[in-house]
Amino acid sequence: MSGHSHGHEHEHEFEAARGLPEALPANEHILWQGAPDWRLLANEALHVRKLAIYFAVLLSCRALVVVSDGGSVLQAAMAVLWLLPLAALAVGMLAFVAWLMGRNAVYTVTNRRVVMRVGIVLTITFNLPFSAIDSASVRIDPNGSGDLVLFLSNTAKIAYVHLWPHARPWRIKHPEPMLRAIPDVQRVASLLSEALAAAAGVAPVRVGATVAGDRDRQPEPASPVAA
Repeated sequence: MSGHSHGHEHEHEFEAARGLPEALPANEHILWQGAPDWRLLANEALHVRKLAIYFAVLLSCRALVVVSDGGSVLQAAMAVLWLLPLAALAVGMLAFVAWLMGRNAVYTVTNRRVVMRVGIVLTITFNLPFSAIDSASVRIDPNGSGDLVLFLSNTAKIAYVHLWPHARPWRIKHPEPMLRAIPDVQRVASLLSEALAAAAGVAPVRVGATVAGDRDRQPEPASPVAA
């Protein structure tokens, strides 16, 4: 990794503070710290709900085929029961991975940077100073949760594979870090906007917002608030 983005591998036990690789200097303090909701992460990043629906349709079709071929309802049920454990195992494993992702991830916003500690087996901490963040955009669900996308300057580069799933989908060539599945995301976006503006010495600019809709859709551009 190069530019203003730095990765540090470490075990959680050796963190100076939760989610931080080292103690903050005297002139820096935490404005907000949180983590993705693993249930939202399961559905939005790993598509667990879609997979469950797929298996439900598949099993229903299997039952219909048995009945249409002259089989009894009991035979149809037995045919479904043979496949049900495999479907449950696949959905359960993905849900467990999402739980691990949410459990190990920590997002931190200070008055000088955004810190993302991500990973399951191998954890990596990304320090994103405000000088590396050109602007941000927020995507809000009807329930108030959502994603906060960070648009990095050209000098800040992070490999997509290192960020996933904490990155905007399909932005592989120029990855965009994403604080994902955050409850009350608008409040976090406002805090970040004010912090970016204060660091740049300008008036706060509202973070560009996309309400509901597709996560892959281009969000409304936010005006740059930090050089």
